[in-house]
Amino acid sequence: MKAIDQTRASAGTPSEPLLALSYAAIGYATCFDNALAITAQRMKKTITSSRTSAKLGMGRNGQGGYALAIDLYVEVCGLPKAEARKLVETTHRVCPYSDAVRSNADVRLHVTVARS
Repeated sequence: MKAIDQTRASAGTPSEPLLALSYAAIGYATCFDNALAITAQRMKKTITSSRTSAKLGMGRNGQGGYALAIDLYVEVCGLPKAEARKLVETTHRVCPYSDAVRSNADVRLHVTVARS
């Protein structure tokens, strides 16, 4: 699947889909980061900060239509890597955006741990 660069239009790519993908990426990242904080509280995990960004791509699927591919980059501060990964995976199960795209988009989670 060919990803569309959200920062600039290429030849033959109208700017409207790029703008829509940009807004969707911002919305997803914001929603996920807020859900992460709530999920951490519910799991009784103390994180000092987090940062989430999303990269969305759109391309043809095998049925002649279009499909989304999403990469979520989540940086967690205050937890060991394994606990941060579990927190992100749990958040992915409860985040409203994740729920909305479940079974409709390929979502890949990328977790990093930052020092306090």
